[in-house]
Amino acid sequence: METKLIKINADRLTKESIKEAADIIRSGGLVAFPTETVYGLGANALDETAAAKIYKAKGRPSDNPLIVHIANVEDMEELALDIPDIAYKFAEVFWPGPLTMILKKRACVPYTTTGGLDTVGIRLPANSVARFLISEAQTFIAAPSANLSGKPSPTAAEHVYKDLNGRIDMIIDGGKAVYGLESTIVDLTGELPVILRPGCITERMLKSVAGRIELDPAILQKTPAQVLRPKAPGMKYRHYAPDGKLVIYEGNIDKVIAAINQEVEKKLEEGYRAGVIATDESLKLYSCGIVKSVGSRRDETSIAAGLYKVLREFDEAHVDYIYSESFADNSLGQAIMNRLLKAAGYSVVKV
Repeated sequence: METKLIKINADRLTKESIKEAADIIRSGGLVAFPTETVYGLGANALDETAAAKIYKAKGRPSDNPLIVHIANVEDMEELALDIPDIAYKFAEVFWPGPLTMILKKRACVPYTTTGGLDTVGIRLPANSVARFLISEAQTFIAAPSANLSGKPSPTAAEHVYKDLNGRIDMIIDGGKAVYGLESTIVDLTGELPVILRPGCITERMLKSVAGRIELDPAILQKTPAQVLRPKAPGMKYRHYAPDGKLVIYEGNIDKVIAAINQEVEKKLEEGYRAGVIATDESLKLYSCGIVKSVGSRRDETSIAAGLYKVLREFDEAHVDYIYSESFADNSLGQAIMNRLLKAAGYSVVKV
């Protein structure tokens, strides 16, 4: 299969510019497209054969559910049953945007799309290219991140091309993702909303609308969770991981920097390639290895936007070991640490 790459300007969207991609979706093919979070790998969500192609292209386990993307709030009612009032309140405040809501699915949503579950994750993306593609395809689009399963999520079209060239029909280059982390996922099928995956829509933001919110226990754990059947993407399997071994150092920042410098020097002496995930504030305090800033501690959004990009840059540099500073486990930092811990396989050194 030859993967076609097209560029689309979000400010100049036309039916002609998106027609070929929409036709591919309608005919059961695969199209990678930009969203405000990360690039998604899309297929017709209501076509189980098309949805199955996503799992095959990514090498994704079939029990790892897909998120269904819609173009209008009202579309939620075509996909879900017994929608609680809080879903409409969340939609009013956070849609279009990086929030996925888990609801009871209608019969029209195949189990291939939901990973065998009776629930479905639904999101209305803020990215105008994504919404236009959904509208022109005249269906709903199931889309996980457009990368090989387990690898860092793609925040630019070139990341998708590197992972999936020859595996999918088309890639739409719509520029870099704004947020750089996947959507927040909240389960609305119980008595209280439960956050299954943290993201840019934070716990505090959700509480401001719902009052009470629970966190899935797996989010608070610093060790791998034992999840038999994941209710949302990112809960069961290793995710976001670079090729090199990633270790997180936690503690006083001065001690962290000293410990990482010592470990990097040791690995270099042993003949390995070693890298450091630093911040703008600490970048010049590391003495050896390949040192990259993920962003500024004064602006957590910059760290979220830069994390996957930096992990992929280490892969391109064929780094064997990567050592990272840790980040505050609250607000957006909770989402950053969630991804970093999974990428590291929960390998943490406290100093």
